[in-house]
Amino acid sequence: MRKSLIASLLAFSLGLQAPQPVQAGAFATELTQVLNHGQLLMQYVRQGMQLQEEINQTIDMINNSKVLPNQIFGAISAELNSLHSIVQGGMSLAYSLANVDALFRNRFPGYGYNSTGYYVRYKTWSQTSLDTTLGALKAAGLQAQQINSEQSVLDSLRNMARSSEGRMEALQVMGQIAEQQVQQLMKLRELMMADMSSKQSYQAAMIQKQSASEAATERFFNWLPGVSDRTTYQSGWK
Repeated sequence: MRKSLIASLLAFSLGLQAPQPVQAGAFATELTQVLNHGQLLMQYVRQGMQLQEEINQTIDMINNSKVLPNQIFGAISAELNSLHSIVQGGMSLAYSLANVDALFRNRFPGYGYNSTGYYVRYKTWSQTSLDTTLGALKAAGLQAQQINSEQSVLDSLRNMARSSEGRMEALQVMGQIAEQQVQQLMKLRELMMADMSSKQSYQAAMIQKQSASEAATERFFNWLPGVSDRTTYQSGWK
């Protein structure tokens, strides 16, 4: 009785530890599903990366298409007009005068005798030269006053260059810098023209003074009385 009970318990325990039969078809199906899920997950990952790249490109396009809210362009027309007017003081022969050619020919007629008092004409020549030189100095002084405002413009452009985010903003900053360079060249040309006017006015005054002196000398030696008794004088003795 005891032996049969032990044998039954041993057989029951062996029955519990016996391996279950393997179903090959079910295992293969589960493995295929796992692989399919893995491939689907990889597709989702690639789509996410592609979406991230598209988002980055869109952000880059937005940054590159931004425009500067405030752009700096100097009032070059007003400044040039100020220079044009400041060199026209007094009797100056300013380059900006519309009738500068006629004024020059009137004040500096060149070689020839003039019955008007010499001191009157000399006053006109000297005053024209002095006023033209003074206009050139005033033009230089006006541009010296504009340097402070131009420095503030350059500081603003530097800040814009440092803070520009995209290509459009950088291009706009470069455009403003180029515009400032053109303005400086135009102002430099204005100063050169004022300086040339001053020098040429002085040169014209000196030449006219010499011409008037020579013409008066010629008039003195070639002078003949209005009414003559036809008596001529010659050197030597008869």
